[in-house]
Amino acid sequence: MALERTFVLIKPDAVQRGLTFEISERFEKRGMVMVACRMQQADPKVVAKYCGGDKAAASFLTVGPVVAQVWEGPDVVAAAVAMIGNADPGVAALGTIRGDFAVDPQRNLIECSASAADAKSAIALWFKPEELIGAGASATPVAKAPAPAPAPAPANAPTPAPAADAEAPTGGGDDAGKSKKQLAKEAKKAEKAGKKDAHKAEANAKKTGGVPAVVAGPAIEHEPPSGTRDFFPDEMRLQNWLYAHFRETARKFAFQEYDAPVLENEELYKRKGGEEITQQMYNFVDKDGKNVTLRPEMTPSLARMILSLGGKILLPVKWFSIPQCWRFETVQRGRKREHYQWNMDIIGEKSAAAEVELLAAVVHFFKAIGIKSSDVGIKINSRRVLAAILKKNGVDDDNFAEVCVIVDKLDKIGGPAVIELLGGVGVASAPASQIVESLSLKSVADLSALVGESGQDAVDELNQVFAMAEAYGFADWILFDASVVRGLSYYTGIVFEGFDRRGELRAICGGGRYDKLLSLYGSPEVVPACGFGFGDCVVVELLKERNLLPKLEPQIDFVVAAFNAEHRVPAAKVAAILRDAGFAVDVLLEPAKKVTKAFNYADRVNGKRMFFVAPDEWAQGLVRMKDLRAGGMDEDADKQFDLPVDGLIAKLAEMGILPPV
Repeated sequence: MALERTFVLIKPDAVQRGLTFEISERFEKRGMVMVACRMQQADPKVVAKYCGGDKAAASFLTVGPVVAQVWEGPDVVAAAVAMIGNADPGVAALGTIRGDFAVDPQRNLIECSASAADAKSAIALWFKPEELIGAGASATPVAKAPAPAPAPAPANAPTPAPAADAEAPTGGGDDAGKSKKQLAKEAKKAEKAGKKDAHKAEANAKKTGGVPAVVAGPAIEHEPPSGTRDFFPDEMRLQNWLYAHFRETARKFAFQEYDAPVLENEELYKRKGGEEITQQMYNFVDKDGKNVTLRPEMTPSLARMILSLGGKILLPVKWFSIPQCWRFETVQRGRKREHYQWNMDIIGEKSAAAEVELLAAVVHFFKAIGIKSSDVGIKINSRRVLAAILKKNGVDDDNFAEVCVIVDKLDKIGGPAVIELLGGVGVASAPASQIVESLSLKSVADLSALVGESGQDAVDELNQVFAMAEAYGFADWILFDASVVRGLSYYTGIVFEGFDRRGELRAICGGGRYDKLLSLYGSPEVVPACGFGFGDCVVVELLKERNLLPKLEPQIDFVVAAFNAEHRVPAAKVAAILRDAGFAVDVLLEPAKKVTKAFNYADRVNGKRMFFVAPDEWAQGLVRMKDLRAGGMDEDADKQFDLPVDGLIAKLAEMGILPPV
């Protein structure tokens, strides 16, 4: 089969994320051979021609360095297109470069030629003929991926032209395509550089007393993997504030906290029904040959734990957790590839009183963080009612779960697309249209009229939920919505979903009844269960939208500063006394002869008061305390006190200064 060449351009977003090597490795694994490679700050004129007048695309290619490559192999043009995947990462299949790594249609990492003619034109635009290995077939296939790219040049730096007797980097072996004269020249140059480095090292060793000088390693990627987050202290304070409200709500509703490994058996999540979650797992085979995954949700782990207890536990139980969950999905506002999710579940109670208790907990949490019923509502429906509607339209029980997963996509893809997908699982066009039409019902009365006697028990259960919500005092938070189905196949009864009344955010929380899940995992008896999940990402976005983010500062009761090095030991003693009493204490590690320096540090870390350990006071068994929040750094005697070291805590208590509870 004849060899052909294709052009590949690794874009600035991929270069900045350090994906160049991994992308090149994928091409090599497909048997392609790199015949040219160059990292450069793209010339705007070249980019303009390459993009054919698309100003937005051209602008993006000049925001940072790009890596231009030429690959050779049989049918390489079509193979590269297939391997790279759809331009929209939300559509691109897993296993393709864009499907695995890209963030959005603009930052989709990589471009390649769509045809042999396009490839020929692009190669001529980006490379000179002498920069390509060979004239036809390539040299011996490369044995390793290209070396890490050099640091990007400044945005306004010109691209250096290749030397007259030099070959451009090829991505193959270091000696590929070079003349003997050039190799000898490079060897001499390397030898000279080595001697120079050795001389520098010797000089540095003398200068530092024999201690080797620090040599900086290669620069690392500063951003975490796509879709994940770092929590710096400010963000972590917000997270802990949020978790504290989750836990306090759970405590008030008498739920017990549990946890489980973030690594689970993959089989736990391989359910039938076409759920997206089964395609979004971070799954792999471990070194024991076991198929495992980072948990995408917590409910199956809870079911496994309950089953592991056998008959040793009395039902019902009320448990909660705040696990980290992982799903490989498109990153967008309020949606990450990892998130923390507050889960509350009731196992062993079959009445709708359990769902009402969960709804009450959700509303209680919202109120605690300042959210009102005018900000957020909770839509409620029943899978049992939907089952009656589907049965009326010829959908049997075997297809129920799969149809529910499709119907749940109504808000995302619209009615016509849902009807088309229903046709794919055997639902004819007419009943599919009736199913979609029934999802627009907005009252329980209309629903009752539609389902008739066959679904009356489920309708009565919905009415009971609304009546109990009135008694609990949160009826203004909830409403019936027949379109709420929830995307997980295991739901069996009442389902609900918290939503932003302005319509700017995705679902804030959701849950429902899942009476058959434990049976799916081997329980010989049906164990009634219901619960909800409440992610951390969306609620933080909601708080930002409503200007309700709390102002959270570090809580430092005292800062202790030593006047000089000799007083570090006395300062450590004072700090220990205060900490043993329960105060939060920071110690200025470097002595502060200048009081201003100590005060500036205390102010920076948000210390409330300072103890200054100085020679004159310490000789008298005293230590000076300054109230930093009562007047800053002035010397007002009413704001500073000399206190005895012995009995210090008792003296502070007399002054009304007590450790936090």
